[in-house]
Amino acid sequence: MTSKERFDLTVNHRQPDRIVVDFGATSVTGIHCLAIENLRKYYGLEPKPVRIVDPYQMLGEVDAELIEIMGVDTIAARGKNSSFGFYNHEPLKEFHTPWGQNVLVPEGFRFINDEKGDVLIYPGGDTSADPSARMPEASYFFDAIIRQLPFEEEDLDPQDNLEEYGLVTESDLEYWKITTQKARDSGKAMVAGLGGTALGDIAHIPGMKLKKPKGIRDVTEWYMSILMRPDYVKAIFERQTELALENFTRLHQVIGDKVDAVFICGTDFGTQDSTFCAPEQFDDLWLPYYRKINDWVHSHTNWKTFKHSCGAVESFMPKFIEAGFDIINPVQINAKGMDPEHLKKIYGKDLVFWGGGIDTQITLPYATPEKVREEVLRLCGIFAPNGGFVFNTVHNIQANVPVQNIVAMINAIQEFNGKT
Repeated sequence: MTSKERFDLTVNHRQPDRIVVDFGATSVTGIHCLAIENLRKYYGLEPKPVRIVDPYQMLGEVDAELIEIMGVDTIAARGKNSSFGFYNHEPLKEFHTPWGQNVLVPEGFRFINDEKGDVLIYPGGDTSADPSARMPEASYFFDAIIRQLPFEEEDLDPQDNLEEYGLVTESDLEYWKITTQKARDSGKAMVAGLGGTALGDIAHIPGMKLKKPKGIRDVTEWYMSILMRPDYVKAIFERQTELALENFTRLHQVIGDKVDAVFICGTDFGTQDSTFCAPEQFDDLWLPYYRKINDWVHSHTNWKTFKHSCGAVESFMPKFIEAGFDIINPVQINAKGMDPEHLKKIYGKDLVFWGGGIDTQITLPYATPEKVREEVLRLCGIFAPNGGFVFNTVHNIQANVPVQNIVAMINAIQEFNGKT
């Protein structure tokens, strides 16, 4: 059975020959570049600088050699530009990270080191603008710099929070045509981040790709706006959804059904032990727009729709189903109420669980390799029956996870799949 065939069975809740495995197909199922380098060393692969595919989180490319070793069934069709707005592909250059690793980044990755040794990066690679994100010297990824401009309440215009959204160009269409065909030729299941459907994803609110972001760009102010300015938020979501569906229409004419799944939205609705908002707020602010997007996708394409939300979102699972999502990620099994057996029993016929294969807060970084193995085997045993499960960790694998534990996880997946 090919990766594509295996994936098709899985996302349609039918039993494949083995568990589908994803590492690196999305910005929330990836591996930090340092962990990638450690894996390559462990497996005795030729030393080379790791290619950065997500500069914001410093995620590394899971290249063809690791895809083979790790048994990966998925591949990313990545967007043209990075979160910082610069072209995120070749030509590449070397960058020496604060932790001492040489990696490959796009030419537009332009930065300075401040007096503290922090790395400051520029929107669109434009060093004449104010930097839009900071990587502290002791950190392993960037944090957005909040550049909220003062505003008067009566002057707020939803269009200001839509500055980074627009219709795809002919150049964009040609890019996606080539990119999706290349990914399709790999024989893997393809996940595309087509963009434009963030709907309040907090990673996008600060406008890191914009030189002078207008509107509500402070994270705290945005969360307050959900309660204080719901009409403003709705106006943003309404227009964003209109643009997204027009773009999907144009994109589908070019890429057709080469794509297997589309990353729709990364807005988090959960904390460690609760939800960010009440169900009534979800129904009012998000549900109508998610429904429009998912309905269009399911009416016009064979794509499956991928929703990311961290945290304790068990109570929102019926909402995600009502909204029309096919896939939920990262399945944060250590959050309150996110019991794997309960999730599989109650929601496993309607939602594909993409993630939840191992806890990344405690087990993967801090447990012994044997404990890692035990947890992977236990969780696979819960989620795998009758399809509807794509193995991934609970969010990205971070920089300093012991390589022995990552290898123990990989071996346990293969053990469950009957390869060892």
